[in-house]
Amino acid sequence: MLKYLNLKNLGLAPDLRLDLAPRLNLITGDNGLGKSFLLDLAWWALTRTWAGSAALPPLSARHPQIEYVVQGKAGEAKPVVSRFRRTDETWPVDAKRPPMPGVVVYIRIDGGFSVWDPARNYWRNDPGRPAAYHFASSEVWEGLDVRGQRVCEGLERDWINWQEGRKPQFRVLEEVLRVLSPVAETLRAGAPQRLFLGEGRDRPTLLIGSQTVPVALASAGVRRVLALAYFLVWAWHEHQVAAGLLGKKPESRVVILFDEPETHLHPRWQRTIVPSVLAAVDALRGKSDAPPQVLLASHSPLVAASLEPLFDRDQDDVARLEIQDGVVTIEQGAWAPQGDAANWLVSETFGLEQARSLDAERAIEAAEAFMRGDLGVLPKGLDSKPAIHNALSRLLPAHDHFWPRWVVSTQPLPGKQAARR
Repeated sequence: MLKYLNLKNLGLAPDLRLDLAPRLNLITGDNGLGKSFLLDLAWWALTRTWAGSAALPPLSARHPQIEYVVQGKAGEAKPVVSRFRRTDETWPVDAKRPPMPGVVVYIRIDGGFSVWDPARNYWRNDPGRPAAYHFASSEVWEGLDVRGQRVCEGLERDWINWQEGRKPQFRVLEEVLRVLSPVAETLRAGAPQRLFLGEGRDRPTLLIGSQTVPVALASAGVRRVLALAYFLVWAWHEHQVAAGLLGKKPESRVVILFDEPETHLHPRWQRTIVPSVLAAVDALRGKSDAPPQVLLASHSPLVAASLEPLFDRDQDDVARLEIQDGVVTIEQGAWAPQGDAANWLVSETFGLEQARSLDAERAIEAAEAFMRGDLGVLPKGLDSKPAIHNALSRLLPAHDHFWPRWVVSTQPLPGKQAARR
């Protein structure tokens, strides 16, 4: 488990500390403030590898450093401090074996995945052991080679092998697909079928309603969830196998880094994806006293709303990135349920004035100023009662809850039926 990250002279902040809760951690903030960057650094702190390029401080940064604490199974967790070395653009750390955080999975926004497996990347002592396994989006589907060795056959081939061989992995895959599915739209495996003329292999399919759809032709949202289900099953199964070969007890601890889980997903799926991932971990390993630690970077108010029934202040937190005077800051410990996605949009977490189009927001803000008598701040084109009323009539539906306030405060203008409703 990662306990905290403390950055000095790295990114847009001279001094930034992120404290991590033991279970759910929701990281929010505008584009470009460093949400994905924090996930990359969390992956590095947990695994001492980079999922992509190493973090590079600005040339003007003096003595950039990263401090973090990873808690292993036992013993006191001690801070690790790494100072950037410009001569080879690395972040050196003590060579002794670090605390072991469990199985670490990084679900990246580009469709790629990374996994750090204690059995294959930590317990192994041979010099050829890989530092971690990194999959580009296409490699999740087509398989992965590492140093000339085939380490993964990919989603389509493994799916067919598991299904036709009636292997336990396929039953687990079906269960993970079930718990990842949106309500009333369960993802079910169909019979394998030949897809392309001249191709010598069958491909997996899904049953969607009464239709059979090859997974290769599924929508982007469905394919992302299929990839997530497959990768979780593959990573967990391979850990069990490798631990058995080494004569070790498999790990039960899991850390998941998930960058923008809402990507490609319909709102019905956005509000279930995170609880479903927690359920999927339980489907893989069974119930455990130690919940998975999950770090989420999200722009979605539906994702935030979906956490309300689960949120426990003792083991969950929300971190909001903001920029003040050109410097990024973090606010933590300010979780407050909002009730619905619209309220989340206008909360401090997402910061909109109105959960509307920008034009409708401007018209309502002008109407609010007019009703307060604050006429000096009215913008051009919305600087009179008729102009504001015309804008509201054009932009708001007749049943909008703002109309009664406007009508009572200003009295309806002749001929504007929408305002009287």
